[in-house]
Amino acid sequence: MDAASPEPSLYTVKAVFILDNDGNRLLSKYYDPELYPSIKEQRNFESNIFNKTHKADNEIAFLEGLTIVYKSSIDLFFYVAGSAQENELMLMSVLSCLFDSLTHVLRKNVERKCLLENMEGAFLVVDEIIDGGVILESDHQQVLQKVNYRVLQSAKDQIKWSILK
Repeated sequence: MDAASPEPSLYTVKAVFILDNDGNRLLSKYYDPELYPSIKEQRNFESNIFNKTHKADNEIAFLEGLTIVYKSSIDLFFYVAGSAQENELMLMSVLSCLFDSLTHVLRKNVERKCLLENMEGAFLVVDEIIDGGVILESDHQQVLQKVNYRVLQSAKDQIKWSILK
């Protein structure tokens, strides 16, 4: 291997976030603590990327040494960020999986109000796709199966504890 090329890493996703059509954060997860260590820096980055992408008709952007793939739907903007060397197709598969999974969880109502009402499910979806920056799953059917299982387990636990009280 060439000495100048970086070591391959499983940690391919640096951040995932969803913004509304005003650029306000609705959901975010940053997986590299050194990238943007404070909330202020994260919000500044989100604002910069939103300003660069909200009127563009592209699917990919490069900013601050990161590769960012994005997608918009009604009043939401979905972003997945990776390092500059990251494979854009891999990041795009994560974004597609996230969007398709949320489409099912939100019952095809992929808009701000529905997302806010189902935030727990949205975080479950993100956690099933990415863990600590490592891509676990890129098939939305598998993600939905795991999310449904976790929701069913949670419901069973709630019923069990309500009976035991």
